[in-house]
Amino acid sequence: MHATEKWEGPQFVVVLYSLLVLLTGVFGYVIGLIRPADIDPKLFMLVEMPPTPFGMALYGMVTVGTILGVLLLAVRYVASEYDTAGE
Repeated sequence: MHATEKWEGPQFVVVLYSLLVLLTGVFGYVIGLIRPADIDPKLFMLVEMPPTPFGMALYGMVTVGTILGVLLLAVRYVASEYDTAGE
């Protein structure tokens, strides 16, 4: 196995997805530290989250993780259904 094979395909997507969710958590934590006025995070517009650093980090990570996760699963499904290379 070459070093470049480790960063190809689904493994790369999972690593990139994880890094983006983690980065979102860091940004949410920083925003929570700044405590801007009139911030009222609601997870999925239903669950009120506290505007603390941890609450903002959790809100960002769950929101971005869910949205990106659903989009990536949709792309994976479409790619597997319409794979013309296997024909």
